[in-house]
Amino acid sequence: MNHPAHNPAGPEWHKNFKCAGMKKLNAFFVHKSAFAILLAVLLLQATNSIAQVDTLKAQTDTIAQKTDTLVRENLAQAADTTPVSKKNIKANLATMDATAPSVYKINPLSTALIGVAATAANMIAINNILHNKPDLTEAEIQAANRNILNRFDRWALELDPSKRDHFYSLSDKGLTITLAASAATFLFNKKTRKDWLRLGLMFYQTQFLTFAFYDFSFFGPLFQNRLRPIVYYDYFPIEQRKGGNQKNSFYSGHVANATAATFFAVKVYCDYHPEIGNKKILLYAAASVPPLVTGWLRMKALAHFPSDIMAGYLIGGVFGIVIPELHRIKTRNLQVNTFYNGQSGGLRFTYALGRKSAPAPSHATMAK
Repeated sequence: MNHPAHNPAGPEWHKNFKCAGMKKLNAFFVHKSAFAILLAVLLLQATNSIAQVDTLKAQTDTIAQKTDTLVRENLAQAADTTPVSKKNIKANLATMDATAPSVYKINPLSTALIGVAATAANMIAINNILHNKPDLTEAEIQAANRNILNRFDRWALELDPSKRDHFYSLSDKGLTITLAASAATFLFNKKTRKDWLRLGLMFYQTQFLTFAFYDFSFFGPLFQNRLRPIVYYDYFPIEQRKGGNQKNSFYSGHVANATAATFFAVKVYCDYHPEIGNKKILLYAAASVPPLVTGWLRMKALAHFPSDIMAGYLIGGVFGIVIPELHRIKTRNLQVNTFYNGQSGGLRFTYALGRKSAPAPSHATMAK
């Protein structure tokens, strides 16, 4: 039996194969270990990066939150200082708003409704009652005796009748300018500008109540039939002197409404500036000039006697001061406001018994 020849390189080959296998195996493990180490380094780096991103995100959120808060605060401050904004309008329309820098309260809806109704009633009274009185007879005109007038009122009978129309026109323009200028004062003062709507409604209320008092009260021409100065002037024809409107001398409605407007403006300014103290007397003296000038023009127009003018000045002054005073937030015991229930309206006075007076909130407190 023949046996294969012995290969002397066999063991050497096996040894070489074994060494080559070990080298490949070692290289494999080295590569895998290096990959694992590299992967671990990458994972660690990624973890650190994620942590840094989270930290940065948290810091960014904090900064964004602070920025948002700061922006909101700035917007809130800007809204508070904006003269005409939705927030300001709501504050003006609020019947009672403790945060608004106002010293008055008013019911806007009822005031507006009563104002429209009162204005319509005033127009009806002027055109259909006061200007529609029976004409004077020629005998009544001839019987008008200037000697029975006091020395103060005779001043109105010593004027130039030829310029009557000129001064009549000026008196109407003077009243319009006085009313507009008085209402405009609310916009020029920093404190009152924020409450322009509230004050505008109060101003309107003062005017229509003053007008209504002239039209319907016992002191007005509805009950008084004093002859105007023009009736005493023979310079004018009988036809011009006999009209029923010539019985409406007492008292001067122009002066009453002009005084109510200027005194209202001063009263409001003093209530918003209590630090003015006794200097308010000078403001009221200055506020007396426009209505008295209007009265002088009305006298030059032969429409009123000096006593008519002074009566209108006193009545208008009372309305200009009392109306805002009744609205002033100073006590819970006495309150006044207009009302309208769908069928009727008017003034409502409320007096609460057993309550202590609550002082008006200061501007510093209300501004917080």
